[in-house]
Amino acid sequence: MNDTPARHTTGITTDTAWVAWADREASRRSTELDRTEALRLLGSVSLGRIVFTQDALPAIRPVNHLLHHGEVIIRTHEGAALATLTEHADTEGVVVAYEADAIDPATHCGWSVVVTGYCHLVTDPADLDHYQALLHPWTDHRMTHALRIRPDLVTGVRLSR
Repeated sequence: MNDTPARHTTGITTDTAWVAWADREASRRSTELDRTEALRLLGSVSLGRIVFTQDALPAIRPVNHLLHHGEVIIRTHEGAALATLTEHADTEGVVVAYEADAIDPATHCGWSVVVTGYCHLVTDPADLDHYQALLHPWTDHRMTHALRIRPDLVTGVRLSR
């Protein structure tokens, strides 16, 4: 077996390339966000990922959202897994996580926020009408339900140089 590092057409060895990449990556800082800043950032984007349990396994779906009075609102359609779970949940609701981020693919700088809390089906007709007017579907499903996530635990991180 040859222990000589591989050379790329640039003349740089893989070991040298790895060290250069690692040094560049190490120059980034990770800073924890407080709850207020994390929720502000979450409210600045419209897409995220909802994480819930389906058949005892984690399920993740991309969805659009709205931050309204400190709660995360998403819309879903009749028969969707999460809508079905919340319809059959007890008064506590269903525990979910919601993640959204804005990370530059070139610099790997940006932020990520995760909200964990109970998810409830919105049943008040006035609230449902309000959310339907503010939050428009981005898929071809007819979104007849709205779900409200109460952010009990809010964490976030900012990645910077």
